Amino acid sequence: MNELAPHTPVLLAETLAALEITPGEHHIDGTYGAGGYSRGIAAAGARVVAFDRDPDAIAAGNARPIAGVTLVEARFSEMASHVDAPVDGVALDIGVSSMQLDQAERGFSFQSDGPLDMRMQRAGESAADFLNAADESEIADVIYRYGDEPKSRRIARAIVAARPLSTTGELARAVRRATGWREGDKKDPATRTFQAVRIHINQELDELENGLAAAEQILKPGGRLAVVTFHSLEDRLVKRFLKERSGAMPAASRHLPQTSDARAATFEAVVKPVRASAAELARNPRARSATLRSARRTAAPAWAPARKVKP
Repeated sequence: MNELAPHTPVLLAETLAALEITPGEHHIDGTYGAGGYSRGIAAAGARVVAFDRDPDAIAAGNARPIAGVTLVEARFSEMASHVDAPVDGVALDIGVSSMQLDQAERGFSFQSDGPLDMRMQRAGESAADFLNAADESEIADVIYRYGDEPKSRRIARAIVAARPLSTTGELARAVRRATGWREGDKKDPATRTFQAVRIHINQELDELENGLAAAEQILKPGGRLAVVTFHSLEDRLVKRFLKERSGAMPAASRHLPQTSDARAATFEAVVKPVRASAAELARNPRARSATLRSARRTAAPAWAPARKVKP
């Protein structure tokens, strides 16, 4: 295994402020990565249980233990099964980490050629498995839904024509041919397709939805939730969850059947979205697309347990 590349946690100070940590508290870091959030939470005096489904991140964390932090190799949506008592805070940093992107053998990026993998968990269906077996319409739907790619059908047709695909370079070249991209053009069109396939392979939006429900289950009254997202699909999901759970969803039309329910709000004190400062952007360009949303748990019962996500 290659040495993991350095990773700078995004919106760290703002996330720690949102968690309002008091020494002796018990917090969850749902996405350990290189340990940036866990280290900050532990330094504030809290005990931390940190989750990561990537075995490389867990191995690196175990090699450099942080006092007060316990590592668990599992999805963050499974946090409720690994924590006995209610907790004071949950932090989630969603999406792919810079360490994963920088390791060519993981297949998350086309910046360096590598196997077409993209699996965070290093198990299950790989990107190559999906792209070489799925029909053209399914590939097009994934690229459109998760990549917001208007040329998804043309790209899917090119992917099928180029099969079998085995490397990130082969996929990137197929996308570029389909879209007419040329060296020197402003943005590489492969970016959207890689994002879409990665989200699909790792079931990232289902995982986020289930992770939010799991946090709702295990946070004690007054507990804080802080979630950092990196693209609009994630952010919209978090925004909707907090609006729904805080009772801030708009009322249904009187011309439509009543669909809202009267369950008590499970979150309050929902904070306006926070984005990186100019100083952080200068230090860490990855922070450009980051959004932090946070809220405080009420004493109301959780609405529903997380749904099971297939491995």
